[in-house]
Amino acid sequence: MSGRYEGIDWHARARALQMRGEALINGRRVAAQNGATFPSLSPIDGRQLALVAAGDTADIDAAVSAARTTFERGDWVRQAPAARKRVLQSFAGLVEAASEELALLETLDMGKPISDALAVDVPATARCLRWYGEAIDKIYGEIAPTAPDALALITREPVGVVGAIVPWNFPMIMAAWKIAPVLAAGNSLVLKPSEKSPLSALRLAELALEAGVPPGVFSVVPGFGHTAGKALALHMDVDAIAFTGSTATGKLIAQYGAQSNLKRVSLECGGKSPNIVMADYPDLKRAARAAAGAIFFNQGEMCSAGSRLLVQESIRDALLEEITAIARAMPPGDPLDAATRLGALVDEPQTQRVMEYIATGRSEGAAVAVGGARVRQASGGCYVEPTVFADVRSDMRIAREEIFGPVLATMSFRDLDEAIRIGNGVVYGLAAAIWTRDITTAHRAARALRAGVVYINCYDADDITVPFGGYKQSGTGRDKSLHAFDKYTELKTTWIDLA
Repeated sequence: MSGRYEGIDWHARARALQMRGEALINGRRVAAQNGATFPSLSPIDGRQLALVAAGDTADIDAAVSAARTTFERGDWVRQAPAARKRVLQSFAGLVEAASEELALLETLDMGKPISDALAVDVPATARCLRWYGEAIDKIYGEIAPTAPDALALITREPVGVVGAIVPWNFPMIMAAWKIAPVLAAGNSLVLKPSEKSPLSALRLAELALEAGVPPGVFSVVPGFGHTAGKALALHMDVDAIAFTGSTATGKLIAQYGAQSNLKRVSLECGGKSPNIVMADYPDLKRAARAAAGAIFFNQGEMCSAGSRLLVQESIRDALLEEITAIARAMPPGDPLDAATRLGALVDEPQTQRVMEYIATGRSEGAAVAVGGARVRQASGGCYVEPTVFADVRSDMRIAREEIFGPVLATMSFRDLDEAIRIGNGVVYGLAAAIWTRDITTAHRAARALRAGVVYINCYDADDITVPFGGYKQSGTGRDKSLHAFDKYTELKTTWIDLA
C-alpha cells in the first residue's frame, strides 16, 4: 500500500462511513416502489451494512422509462462528443477523489483486502471511465469504396437503452466496463448490480450525476436476479442487455433476450482456465508466484482465475512444493488490515459452495497438498484457506466445474499435445496460459488453446486497451478496448446517389 494510505485505521473509517441502499432512478435516491428491502451483510464479520432497496418489475419499468425519455429527448446523445468527453473525464476524477470511500465500500461489501481495493479496483475503475471518455471524439465513420456515382457513408449510432447486469466479485470494475462504453457511445443505461455487493454501484451513480451525466441517463436498480434482473432482460423497451456472471444465468439472459424483443445480448460468463507450465521454463519460482496469484488473488473469485494448473511431469513435484509454500504463507486475514493478502469470501452461501467442492475433491480421490479448511469462524465472517489439490484427474468435478474460490486443481501431463487436450477439455474458454522458453511451443499453444485470452509467461496481465471475453460457454462479445463499442452501437449505411 502506498505511503498515502499508511497508518490509516480502516476499522475507524468503516465505522464512520455512511452507507445508503436506496435505488437511484431518474437522478433521485428512491425506495423500491413496494417498500421491500434486503440487508447487505459484510462477509468480514457478518455485520449489517445497509438495508438495500429490493427493486422489482415496477422499479425497472421506472428506470427504463427514464432512460428511454432521456435518450429520445437527446439529453445525453445529442451533446457534442467533446462535451460528453469532459463529463466522463470528470466522472473519473471524482472516482479518484473518493478512492478511500469506494475502496471501503468494496471491501466491506464483498470481503476483498483493502489494499487490493485501493491499488487495483479504484484505479482500474477510474482509468476505464477516463479511457472511454477520451475515445469519444476519436472514433470516425467510414466511406465505402463504391463506384463514382454513389457515396456510401458508414456511421455508428448508439443502440438506445442498455440494461447491464454485473457480478459481485469486482463490483466497481465490472460496472465500469459497462458504464464507460455504454455512456461514451451515447446510450442511456440501467444497471442492476449483484444483490451481494450493490453499494459501490449506487455510489458510482451519484458521482456520475455530480460529474454532469443528466438525470435518467444512468440509473441503478438493486435487487435480485430472478426479479429485477429478469425484468430488465425481458423488458420490451431495452435495446441491448450486457451481462457478466455465471454461465447458468447467462443462458437464462440469452433466453430472455429472445423471448422479449430480440434485444442484443452480450455475455461474459464463467471459466475454468488452464495454466500450463512446460519443463523448459527456467524460473519455477516466478511461475509458482504467478500460479498462486492466478488462483488466490481476490480469494479466487475471478472468472478468469487460473484454477487448473497443468504441470509437465518432470517438474511437477518441484513446482507443487513452491506453490504450497506460498499458500501456507498467505492465510486469510482481516480485510481491513492493510497487510492482509487473502480476504473473505463474499457470503455464507458462497463459502458453503467452496467447502462442498473441497469435500467433493477429497471424495473423488484428489489429495489436499495444503489448506482445505474454513478458518476465522469466531469472527463471524467467511474465510477459507488457500487450497491446493494434487493428483487431480481431468474427469473430476474440481477439474471441470467453476468453484469461484481459492481452490487450485493440479494435474500433470507428458507433452504439449496432452496439455492442450486437457486444457481444452472443458465447456469454458475464457483464459489460458503457457509457460515456456520455446517460441514455437508458445505460438503452437496460443493457437491451439480455445480461449479468449492466452497469456505467455505471465498470468492475468491486463490493460483497458485489450478486449476481454471468452470462447464456448464463457460467453459472447468483448468487454474493454474499442471492441466494446460493437455491443452498444448500430452500424448505419447511408447511400447517396450522385448520378
